[in-house]
Amino acid sequence: MMKKKLVFVTGANKGIGYGIAKYLGLSGWKIILGARHDGRAAVAISELRSMGIDVVGWVRTELSDIAGLMHAAQEIQEQYPELTLLVNNAGIPGDMSVDAQHTEISDIRQTLDVNYIGTFALTQALMPLLEKNSGRIVNITVPSEISPYWHPLAYVASKAAQNAMMGVMAMELQQRGSALEIFSVHPGPTTTDLNGNMSLPGFHDIDTVGQKMAELLNDGRCHQGEFIELYPIVDESQG
Repeated sequence: MMKKKLVFVTGANKGIGYGIAKYLGLSGWKIILGARHDGRAAVAISELRSMGIDVVGWVRTELSDIAGLMHAAQEIQEQYPELTLLVNNAGIPGDMSVDAQHTEISDIRQTLDVNYIGTFALTQALMPLLEKNSGRIVNITVPSEISPYWHPLAYVASKAAQNAMMGVMAMELQQRGSALEIFSVHPGPTTTDLNGNMSLPGFHDIDTVGQKMAELLNDGRCHQGEFIELYPIVDESQG
C-alpha cells in the first residue's frame, strides 16, 4: 500500500488553515496540525478525526517566538521525518481599521515579525528536511500589487515581504537544481475571523477555499515560483 503523504499546516485549528487541513486529510494526506493553544488544537483534532482524517499530532507554533519555532522544527524533524509539504498559513491581520497615515509603527513591526520573519524562520529551519524528501512549501498570501478595494498597510506589507521570500527561494532552488518546490497561493476573499467574518460579494467560505486548495495541491503539477490566485479580490462596491 502506498504511504500517505504528510503535511504540516500552520494555523490549522481554525479558518483557512483548518479548511486546508480538512480537505487535504479527506483526500488522503496525514495531517500535522500547527497551532498556538492546546485547547484549540485539541478541539480541531477531535473534529478532524471524527471525519476520518488521519491527524498524526500537533506542534505548537507561535510565529512571534523564534526560539519556539526552532524547537517546533526540531520536533518535526525528529517525530515526522517523512514530511513532504509545509503550508505556511498562520498569520495575524494587523490593524485593518486604519489607513496608512494612522498606522502605528508598533503594528507594522508586530505584523512583519509574525507574518514575514516568523514564516521565514520556520521555512528556513524545515527546508533541509523538505529538500531531502523532494517536498514542497506553500505560502498562503495576498498579491503584492495594491488593490484599490482592500489594502491594510501592515498586513499587505508583511505579505509582500513573504512573496519576495518565495520568489528569491524559488529562483535559488531552480538555479541549484533542487527538487524542493516553493510557491504562493492567494485564496481570495474568504470569510474568517481574521477579517471579522466579513462577508461581501465575491467572498467564499472556508470549505470552498479548502477544497479548491486541496485540488491544487493534489494536481501533480510543478508550480515552482508561481503566484496562484484561487479567487481574485473583487470590487466590494459591486453587487
